[in-house]
Amino acid sequence: MNPPKPAARPDKVSFLRYLRLFRRDILSAQPAKLYRAWMAEFRTPFFRSYLINQPELVREVLQERPDDFPKSDRVSEGLRPLLGNSVFVTNGETWKRQRRIIDPAFEGGRLRDTFSAMWAAGDACVARVPAGRVEIEEAASFAAADVIFRTLFSVPIEDKVASEVFQRFRAYQSAQPILNLAAFIPLPSWAPRLFRPGTQADARAIRELIAGMVERRQAEIEAGTAPDDLATKIMTTPDPETGEKFSGQEMVDQVAIFFLAGHETSASTLAWALYLLATHPDWQEKVAEEAEALSADKSVAVMSKLRVSRDVFREALRLYPPVPMMVREASQPEVFRKRDVKKGAMVVISPWHLHRQERLWDNPDGFDPARWQSENGQACMRDAFIPFSAGARVCLGAGFAMFEGPLLLSMLVRAFKFTPSGEVPVPQAHLTVRAKDGIWLELERRAL
Repeated sequence: MNPPKPAARPDKVSFLRYLRLFRRDILSAQPAKLYRAWMAEFRTPFFRSYLINQPELVREVLQERPDDFPKSDRVSEGLRPLLGNSVFVTNGETWKRQRRIIDPAFEGGRLRDTFSAMWAAGDACVARVPAGRVEIEEAASFAAADVIFRTLFSVPIEDKVASEVFQRFRAYQSAQPILNLAAFIPLPSWAPRLFRPGTQADARAIRELIAGMVERRQAEIEAGTAPDDLATKIMTTPDPETGEKFSGQEMVDQVAIFFLAGHETSASTLAWALYLLATHPDWQEKVAEEAEALSADKSVAVMSKLRVSRDVFREALRLYPPVPMMVREASQPEVFRKRDVKKGAMVVISPWHLHRQERLWDNPDGFDPARWQSENGQACMRDAFIPFSAGARVCLGAGFAMFEGPLLLSMLVRAFKFTPSGEVPVPQAHLTVRAKDGIWLELERRAL
């Protein structure tokens, strides 16, 4: 039985029907033909967009000519109240400056320094999660948030401020669609964006809480008492070209996206990975057997022994990419597959559809972690696997996620046996790909 995926819409629907579907769930708003098409054109009264699903075109947009296809401002319309001018939404020289300051904190050596904090968060998760029937997305969200706060600010999720930020993010995530009305209809700057009730209030509260954490950390830096964590590293790193550091406001913007990207995406993938193992007990036992290595080696070197867990996590990223679609904008006229793409058109790259492209993948809808060791799987990993984007704008937390995800997955499967409980979850996209009514699993503690 293949893992669940949302039903596709009919090929032709009215614009208003499409708008309603899109705001409710970006995935079920798409037609089934996108799983085979190399390219598709969407026309509305207000804009045209082109979904590209051919590896050569994806490579051209993301890797070969990224400056010609900046991130679309339409995407940032819905996220601006929370993310401000963070590295996720900026373009051009502003984005390049931000990356020059942030990138050193996520280099390989620095990532190894975060391993003990990730391990502590995993231990806390294993101790905190009860046996019995559990909504595993919530548990995964709590664990991923714990990792972010421990690695970024050296505090556990139980910290009062960290806990409040987490709860506010949960409310924000459930209410905020990936795109709002302004993504479909060009609006002047003065026009209201029609955010859902509470969305702006949650965004303001989150930013105020983060601002307090940033201010306290700046005081610790000035006093020489700041811990050597990611926040300290970023706040003390000058732009190598200008010598300037992030202002307090800029740091609030960056912390907001670190939490959103690092917490939401990791939690989503971890939850789906646990569900996939619950429905494939043979693979679950392979992960559990491999995870025994954790009892003898608690150093970062153990990550090289978690190969099955890494392949399972990678397969969850393929089937349920946390960010299902990426939107770029053509800065000049283009010709794609003999179609004219006008300047200003939206160019949509869909990991959700590319990862299930029927012309590329063997058994595209099936769960098969062994595919990553096959010739087809390795070819597709190079050409058609972009859960963290690709090229210059590849997610700066990609390496972080591939440390965190397999480690937490191994620690949880070593501690618990997972079986499905309740209805089959239905994937749905808001800020990330989550299950419509959660993912319910039955947990039984293993003898350690």
